[in-house]
Amino acid sequence: MLISMPLKKTFRFLTLLGLALAGMTRPLSAQTPAAEIPPAQPRRPSIVFILADDLGYGDLGCYGQQRIKTPNIDRLAAGGMLFTSCYAGSTVCAPSRAALMTGLHTGHLGIRGNADLGLDGREQSLGKLLKSAGYFTGAIGKWGLGEANTPGAPAAQGFDEFFGYLNQTQAHNYYPDRLFRSTPEGKSIELEVWQNRGGARGKYSHDYFTEAALNFIRINAPDAANQYKPFFLYLSYTIPHANNELGQQTGNGMEVPSDAPYSGELWPAPERNKAAMITRLDTDVGKLLAKLDELKIAKNTIVIFASDNGPHKEGGVNPAFFRSAGALRGIKRDLYEGGIRVPLIVRWPFYIQAAATNDLPVAFWDFLPTFADVARVAPPQNTDGISFLPTLYTGGQTNRHEFLYWEFHEGGFSQSVRMGRWKGVRHGSDGPLELYDLQTDPAERLEVSAQHPAEAARIVEYLKTARKDDPKWPAKTVAQNEESKPAAKKDPTVPAQK
Repeated sequence: MLISMPLKKTFRFLTLLGLALAGMTRPLSAQTPAAEIPPAQPRRPSIVFILADDLGYGDLGCYGQQRIKTPNIDRLAAGGMLFTSCYAGSTVCAPSRAALMTGLHTGHLGIRGNADLGLDGREQSLGKLLKSAGYFTGAIGKWGLGEANTPGAPAAQGFDEFFGYLNQTQAHNYYPDRLFRSTPEGKSIELEVWQNRGGARGKYSHDYFTEAALNFIRINAPDAANQYKPFFLYLSYTIPHANNELGQQTGNGMEVPSDAPYSGELWPAPERNKAAMITRLDTDVGKLLAKLDELKIAKNTIVIFASDNGPHKEGGVNPAFFRSAGALRGIKRDLYEGGIRVPLIVRWPFYIQAAATNDLPVAFWDFLPTFADVARVAPPQNTDGISFLPTLYTGGQTNRHEFLYWEFHEGGFSQSVRMGRWKGVRHGSDGPLELYDLQTDPAERLEVSAQHPAEAARIVEYLKTARKDDPKWPAKTVAQNEESKPAAKKDPTVPAQK
């Protein structure tokens, strides 16, 4: 069923007719060796980027999940390239999405944690870049990078249309009393409130987002009446994030209309709901793929599926129940692999070989230069990313990261680095470096800095220049980490010491 008329109007096709394609003859990114790029495709592809929220590395069938059903995402992987070493921008929501949008890692971002901060407007963000290249741009779902009428709002960041949650905390509620939208009309960053009128409790927000996405694709697809213009859809779902506040009240914050098809499973209720949420997400991915087939635009549409960080332990769930991090150590809010390594599937039938698997380490800040190459425009000069378009074309490339970097500030300052096969983790800016060999020990069980001092020293030296100082995000020492921890609550049943 198509969405209601007010929402249809939000995503109507206003500006596509009669516009010439921009940037068709502009050079490829200087970061991509020309020898690795095959002859240009006849048309720049449209892009659909589907982002799940708190979906773990092991939550999908194509990544080894045994109990949660994900046939459509598995089919997406079978038709494209599955990455086994993709890294989110961070281990929590806001900085991860900021890294995706700006092409910067957390050592250079202004948003390095879940705080009341937004993008400041100086970024050459993904929406701005693709809009400047002639793409019609839409964002649906969870934004979390700026409130209404600020430089971080979706319209100010290059999105022609937006529908969803602006605030990440509001996105915890799957039955909101209001959502926001912006359209090409009126002020560039004017956002309207759209009320949920679906009944006593309203309609499940995820379902609205799927309907909006299907409508966006339908309206922007080329046909006999519409001159071809590529589109970029950033579909940022909230599944399977928990409703944290509901979980604190009831013990089950995995908010979903039904726990089908797992109603008969003898699992804890939160786990049934989590599985139902993921399968609901999978079903809707199937609807999107079917719509691309129906409109005969699947061949030259890049579909990306990823998650913003590792699995959570909120809302009453235990990430070990489904082995949601796979065999990896850590979960959301950890800088070990389970907190930052995420699923990534890319399908582009025009070029990507079906059923391909690739172990190239890529990170969210690589998408900006990659999409710049796809759109045939130059990326910003200050990006931390490297285009991995050659890998999509050929399965390999020569231009690779020497280091990938993360930092995190909840519970004290910590840092993480991937350097080829080596992974370094440090708690406190002067703390000892933990070193792991991901080639032989992807689960980070065995600390090997004593056996490989040269590799450890190289990472420690890199950490001296890896980040830009920011007073909002200070690099705390081990002692400062301890000082900043909340004081333990006194047990009133224990007599005071004299």
